[in-house]
Amino acid sequence: MAPSSDPSPRPAATSPRERLTAVEIIAAILSVAWLAGAAVYFIVLAPGPESAGRALHFVTVLIAMFMPVAMLWVGATAARASRTMREESARLRAAIDAIREAYIAQNTSLGATVDKTVAQKLDEIVAAQRKTETALATFSSVRVEEPPRPVHPAPPAPDPSSGQVVLPLGTPAEETAPPLDREDFIRALNFPESPEDKAGFNALRRALKDRPTAQLVRAAQDVLTLLAQDGIYMDDMRPDMARPEIWRRFAAGERGRAVAALGGIRDRSSLALTAARMKQDAIFRDAAHHFLRLFDRMVSTFAETATDAEISDLSETRTARAFMLLGRVSGTFA
Repeated sequence: MAPSSDPSPRPAATSPRERLTAVEIIAAILSVAWLAGAAVYFIVLAPGPESAGRALHFVTVLIAMFMPVAMLWVGATAARASRTMREESARLRAAIDAIREAYIAQNTSLGATVDKTVAQKLDEIVAAQRKTETALATFSSVRVEEPPRPVHPAPPAPDPSSGQVVLPLGTPAEETAPPLDREDFIRALNFPESPEDKAGFNALRRALKDRPTAQLVRAAQDVLTLLAQDGIYMDDMRPDMARPEIWRRFAAGERGRAVAALGGIRDRSSLALTAARMKQDAIFRDAAHHFLRLFDRMVSTFAETATDAEISDLSETRTARAFMLLGRVSGTFA
């Protein structure tokens, strides 16, 4: 069986710390040689001491025999300790290098993961923008495909000689239609989330049958389409939402600092692009002012009967965010 597969620990003799080095072998040989030579000299060759100095002679013999041996082994121990320190230093350096390589590899892997996450977020943003563009294209198709109202020929004028009396026309069908539900109104101003948002499209169709709401919806659609040309999408906006009472004060006619909280758009790039477009593009400027007038008129009417929750829902729609952006750029809240 190979040594690497043996689960039992290796013998101590194979460890580099347990092997005898050349210094220790030389020290052992010198120690034995010195002890042998000293023993021969003091026991055989040296003259015998007198009885008075026998104790001192014995101590002198011990010192002369064992002191050099002790010095030899002190040097051998120091050399062994030095070698052990060098080996430990090499192991520590190798461990540090391994930790550094593992850290670099971990950071590289983490960086790749972060890059992948960022790429996924960008893909999600692009997908959301494509959905918005598709929804806007669908809105345009709804506007284009709206069937024209039939024009009926005017009835012939009555003959005065017949004695018939001219009666006034009846009330138009638009005035007799039931009022638009607030939930549909708010959903229409937010526009459908995607081409599969059937509830949103149904609310939009009902809103287009109401003349004032249809004007606002179409003006908002024009503004959102123009903003999308500069890469400005209301789904990317995270404005600071104002309290319902601020909206009520704006609907009551207050302007300036009292309603400055309505300009909660903080995206500097969107503000800069919109301001530049307002100065340079006359078509965009006219569309923006037309939209601001219609939205101002709508808020004044809506706030009279709406609850605080309905006003909050209205402020979170795409149309309201476009109003916040354009109103701040045009100085409505200054």
